[in-house]
Amino acid sequence: MTVVLQIGNRSITAEEVLPLMAGYQMLPQFLQEILIDDAIRAIDCTAEEIQEASGQFYSQNQITTDEERQAWLQRQGMTPAQLEALATRELRIEKYKQQTWGSKLESYFLTRKDQLDKVIYSLIRTKDIGIAQELYFRILEGEQAFAELARSYSQGPEAQTDGLIGPVELSVPHPTLAQLLTLSQPGQLSAPTRVGEWLVLVRLERFIPAQMDESMRRRLLTECFNNWLQGQLNQLELPAPNQELAPADDPAPEAQAPASLPEASLTPSPDRANAANPAMPNAVTPTAS
Repeated sequence: MTVVLQIGNRSITAEEVLPLMAGYQMLPQFLQEILIDDAIRAIDCTAEEIQEASGQFYSQNQITTDEERQAWLQRQGMTPAQLEALATRELRIEKYKQQTWGSKLESYFLTRKDQLDKVIYSLIRTKDIGIAQELYFRILEGEQAFAELARSYSQGPEAQTDGLIGPVELSVPHPTLAQLLTLSQPGQLSAPTRVGEWLVLVRLERFIPAQMDESMRRRLLTECFNNWLQGQLNQLELPAPNQELAPADDPAPEAQAPASLPEASLTPSPDRANAANPAMPNAVTPTAS
C-alpha cells in the first residue's frame, strides 16, 4: 500500500483516503468541488481579472508580502498555479453561470414568479371554532381592529406583531395559506379556514410582485447552478464502503442522516419546529351568533 500522508506516527495510505473522507463527511463536498472544477475548466479570465481577483484574495487572507504568500502556500500544500486558480474560482463560476443560463433566465423567472411574489398579510389562528367565527364577524363589521384581536386571541408568534407578517415570498407560508393569499385582494378578509389543527383568519394587506432586477438575476443564476449541481451529484455512483479500510484505533465520526426540510408554516418565524403540520384547507362557514 502506498503511503500518501504521514501524520505524526500514523501513515495514511491511498486506499484509506476515500473511506476516511466518507467517515468525516467530507466526500460529498469533495465530489461537488470536482464537478465544479470540471464545469469551469474551459472558462478563462483576462490578465486584469486575474490580477484583481488575486489582490482581493490576498487582502481577505491578510497576505501582504512574498514571504507570507510562500508561507501560506506551504501551509496549504498548494502550488502558485493552484493559488491563482483558487483566487479566480468564484469569478469563473459566475462566468459559467452566465454563459450557461443567462439567456434562459427570463423564461425561468416566469415559471418561478408565482413563488417569488411577496405579500404582507395579517393572521389570527385559534383552535376554537366559536372564537374564530366571532372574531371574523367583529372584524367584518368593524367592531374591533384586526391588530387588537390578533394581540388578544392569536395563538402563534404573530400575536407579538399585531398579527402582521411580511413581506415574505409566497413560497414561505403553508401552501394552503399561500393559496388564500393568491386569490385575495388587498384588504380582503378570508372566512375562517381550517389548516390542520388551526382555524385561521387571514387578510391580505399588500401584494408585491417580483421584479427581474439585477439582484433577482444573480439569485436565479445561482438557483439554476445549484439545481444543475445537485442533479450531477445525484447521478454519481459512489464506491461501496469497505469497512476493513477504516482504522480500528481511530474511528471516524459516525455520519448523521440529514435533517428533513422544514415544512412550510403559517408564519415564517424561526419557531417552525413548533408549528402545526396543516392538512389541505377545509373552509369553515361562519354563522352569525
